[in-house]
Amino acid sequence: MTLLDLHKFDPFSIGYDKMFDRLELFNTALSKAVPGYPPYNIKKTEKNFYVLELAVAGFSKENIDIELTDGSLTVSASAKTSDSKEEFLHKGIADRSFKRKFELADNVEIRNADLKDGMLKISLEYIVPDNKKPKKIEINTSLYPPVRNVTNDAYVKEFLTEADRG
Repeated sequence: MTLLDLHKFDPFSIGYDKMFDRLELFNTALSKAVPGYPPYNIKKTEKNFYVLELAVAGFSKENIDIELTDGSLTVSASAKTSDSKEEFLHKGIADRSFKRKFELADNVEIRNADLKDGMLKISLEYIVPDNKKPKKIEINTSLYPPVRNVTNDAYVKEFLTEADRG
């Protein structure tokens, strides 16, 4: 079952193919059972800055792997294998392996990752491309744009023969 049909937007969009593909992947992921472990937060700290927080109590930085591949951020960890013969009357603290994937926009970059007090914090920044930044457009006062004299153009002069010049 598809929650969203993006193909109806095809006649009205140019250059959004990659974004539509990502939305389709996201849609597919939502329709599947998404695991709840480990719990996470996504916080917006400033205008273009975000922090992804994952509760990874019991894991050391040697057990955690963070990888970015083609816009997909994967955080995974392998559980420690214990050879101890401890007997638990109740085991409520999870010590299982996990793998979480997050889709990042094309202009989102990872700044750093910190692990402190069982919280993994990954700092992200949205980089606004130059063509998306606001720019001032100068308004001309004349009715017509200035006419360019082609015969004075250095490029044209280079290709004119002497017979053409004179």
